[in-house]
Amino acid sequence: MDRTSLIGIILIGVVVASWIFIQSTFSTRDITPQQTAAKKEKADSSRTAVTSVLAQADTPAKAPLPEERITIETDLLRVVLSSQGGTIRSWKLKGYKPWYHALKPHELVDLVHPGAHEFGFSFRQTNGSKLNAYDIPFTWGTGQRTIVVKGADSVVIRGTATLPSGGSIERDYVFYGNRYGVQTRLVLDNLEATIPQTNRFVNLEWAQGIRYQEHNSVDESNSAVAIAAYGDEIDELDATDYNTPEERSASGHIRYLATRTKYFSVALMPSAGFDGSVFYAGTRYGAKNEGHVEKYSLTYKLPYSGGRQVHNVLLYAGPMQYDTLQNYGLTGIMNFGFKWIVKPIGEYFMLPTMKFIHGFIPNWGIAIIVFGLLLKVVLYPLSIKQLQSAQKMQLVAPLMNEIREKYKDDMQRQQQETMKLYGEYGINPAGGCFPLLLQMPILYAMYAVLNMNIELRQAAFLPFWITDLSVPDVILSIPFKLPIVNIDKFSGLAIAMGATLLIQQKQVVTDPRQKALVYMMPVMLTLMFSTLPAGLNLYYFVFNIVGIIQQWYMKHHSKNKLTLADLKAMPKKESWMQRKMREAQEMAAAQGRTLPGQQGGSGKARQSGQQASGTSRKKGGKR
Repeated sequence: MDRTSLIGIILIGVVVASWIFIQSTFSTRDITPQQTAAKKEKADSSRTAVTSVLAQADTPAKAPLPEERITIETDLLRVVLSSQGGTIRSWKLKGYKPWYHALKPHELVDLVHPGAHEFGFSFRQTNGSKLNAYDIPFTWGTGQRTIVVKGADSVVIRGTATLPSGGSIERDYVFYGNRYGVQTRLVLDNLEATIPQTNRFVNLEWAQGIRYQEHNSVDESNSAVAIAAYGDEIDELDATDYNTPEERSASGHIRYLATRTKYFSVALMPSAGFDGSVFYAGTRYGAKNEGHVEKYSLTYKLPYSGGRQVHNVLLYAGPMQYDTLQNYGLTGIMNFGFKWIVKPIGEYFMLPTMKFIHGFIPNWGIAIIVFGLLLKVVLYPLSIKQLQSAQKMQLVAPLMNEIREKYKDDMQRQQQETMKLYGEYGINPAGGCFPLLLQMPILYAMYAVLNMNIELRQAAFLPFWITDLSVPDVILSIPFKLPIVNIDKFSGLAIAMGATLLIQQKQVVTDPRQKALVYMMPVMLTLMFSTLPAGLNLYYFVFNIVGIIQQWYMKHHSKNKLTLADLKAMPKKESWMQRKMREAQEMAAAQGRTLPGQQGGSGKARQSGQQASGTSRKKGGKR
């Protein structure tokens, strides 16, 4: 690396660091999402009101409604329903614990935010005011306060409410002992006097998104989105700006609306053939310790045409586990990467193979190691081509150094002689890059599978060191954050991965001009990978170890060791780059020009060039 390149890298680093500093200093961060909700409600009210509600401004605040709660416990769930709107107050998953489970071992993952009335509904009344579900008292049809359902058994929980203006609303929940999916029903009966003809619809909502369950809110927010599936399309909404709600809508045959975090998801699936409108929105809020939280709302606009109308919606709120989601047709919630290249590799090869290996090896850490070895075998034809290309470059390295020394003051001639050397020994300078590019979709799919695999969540590898493969294995913390990379914690496996990468670089990079690169890449990747889950770094560490062994074996124990003489005697196959260079030289010669570093054309072309030069000098003299 020359001095100019080094200065360029430093300047780029300074610009990036300055930008990060400016963004963190001037970006507006708000940890009170109620302010945004209030503004949205005000705008929504003024936009949809049928009559003015200013006369109601002096109306005293309502006293809170008495609340009657019912707890439903299945093999998988512990759900609390409220009589205030027939809403959900708590949705706990019995098989999963929050990140602080060591301090509170009896706590379970709860997908509903504290104090929220989730899965409610709302509509505009004839006076223009908005009526929310939690303002409507429901009566439960069962006298029990705790209901237990197991196995294939099911139970129906029904709540009813009568409105002062006439009409009634019913809510049904059908819980199964062995399922996360809950069949729900919203019945609107005789509400013509309550819902105006100009706004004949009811909004069924999951309003507050999913409560975060991991220690790192930034990592969880990176996976959080709202999703709409309609037809064969899947649209993801990702809120990126602080305190600026982003909203989208869709209409037609909607298959489902969903939101996800890193490991959990909520989805609303209407009955087959639903043809209507949906809205999905998200907002990012600042959080403590430079974190941020994203909340996504899902809304179905259910039409009401009078009389008695029934709307059926399947509610799924549970783990983002592939086999479970597959039972409900919700695998599209999981993001495996690019649809046409990376996704099939991750979804149909890597994830099933890892689960197959784990079926025989209960320790996920060991299963990842075995999978890394297996993948290295699968990629052997590509990696061996890469290693052979590196070996050829090492053989001609002394000759290339001689060319650089001989033509150190003539870079154009140096490049020309280097290309001639490549042609003489049959070397493709891009030979090591192409196999690496072919491996990239596979490596990216591996990243996606390991990063979102809920099976790795809180799974231990080594009890004295790596106790959770889904988070970084921090072994060192410093009291400040490093600029540009913005980290203050270092992963042991990331350091080990960087060390093995350094060894690999030293094995294959022999060009003294690339000496800085040998050290720069391992350091940069060590810093970047310190924020990745331990399972990912374990895989990359194993991958590097196998690569080192392969390179060492080829160098010291391969039966067919190449020499310069062997390389020169081998049949030559003109590479794409060499062919393009040759064609450029032939075209230049035909036009009487010379490429950089050439001595000049021949015959008439050279003579024509001299005449043109002389003519130019004469014209210059007349001036």
